[in-house]
This record gives sequence, structure tokens and C-alpha cells, in this order.
Amino acid sequence: MAKHHGHGPKGPSQRQLRVAETVRKELSDIFTRGEVTELDLKGTIITVPEVRMTPDLRLATCLVMPLGGAGGQDVVDLLNRHAKFLRGLVSRRLTMKYMPDLKFILDTRFDDDDRIDTLLHSPNVARDLSTPDEKD
Repeated sequence: MAKHHGHGPKGPSQRQLRVAETVRKELSDIFTRGEVTELDLKGTIITVPEVRMTPDLRLATCLVMPLGGAGGQDVVDLLNRHAKFLRGLVSRRLTMKYMPDLKFILDTRFDDDDRIDTLLHSPNVARDLSTPDEKD
């Protein structure tokens, strides 16, 4: 029986994490140094907080966020249209047998955190969290 590799109860493997961090670093360097002048980013600063690799290391899902969050979906669409070009730039910097395909998605973790924080501080949740003694 074959072993199950991937995001199970233990999470991603060390190899997945190492390759993901390497790809993240190189993408960040490319965006920081302005090496993608062919793309019409209009001076947008892009951060790459995380890259997630599939177990077979064939696909890298890159979470990106433009500084300030304005026009995020437009930036993601532009990056996905030019994913093969960016893959070529990253592949020149890495020594890997196979360079993974790049897929860009918008990093919404901070928005989700704000939404959850707002929900937890709402009066309805505060009422439900209060002890019976506090209600009297």
C-alpha cells in the first residue's frame, strides 16, 4: 500500500516547506527589485507572504497582496496571466529538476482576522459569552 503524502494530520512535509519558502523568497526578490517591467504593475508593491506546494511539487500556490490591498484582484489576474513568464524568471534563479507551475491567489487572511475580531466583539457574542451571574 502506498504511503499518503501531503497535507494530512501532520501537515506538509519538510521538502514541501523548503521548496515553498525558496520559491517565495525568489518571487519576493523579483517583485522587490522591479525585474518584471514587462508587466503593467504601475508601481504597485506586491508582498508574497506564503507559498503552498502540492505534495508532488508540481504546483505552487502563491498568496500575494498588493501594499494597501487596493486593486488586489486586478493584480492577481495580471500575475496569473503572466504566470509562465514569472515561472521562467524564478526557474533561472533556482536549481530544481522541475520548476512548479505558479498560481496566484489573493491573501485575505488579514481581512478574515478583522472580520472574526469584529464578530467576537459584537454585542450578541458578548451576551452569549457572559456568565449566568453577570446577567442578573
